[in-house]
Amino acid sequence: MKIRHFADTDTPYITMRDDSQVVETRDLDEDTLVEYDAQAQMCALTLEHARERADIPHFSFEQVAA
Repeated sequence: MKIRHFADTDTPYITMRDDSQVVETRDLDEDTLVEYDAQAQMCALTLEHARERADIPHFSFEQVAA
C-alpha cells in the first residue's frame, strides 16, 4: 500500500495494488473516487479535501505488525 498526499487539494491517493492497471473509476460522491482493475478488485482510492471532510488538523500513519 502506498499513500501519496497532494497538498494543493488536500487529496490523499491510496494505492492498494501497485501491480494492477486501472480500468474503471467510480465516483462514490463528489470528492471520493474508487479505481478498479480488470478483475473488479479495488486498486486505489482518492479522497479530495480530506482534512475538511474529516475535520482533522493532520494525518498520521502507523503500521501494525501481524
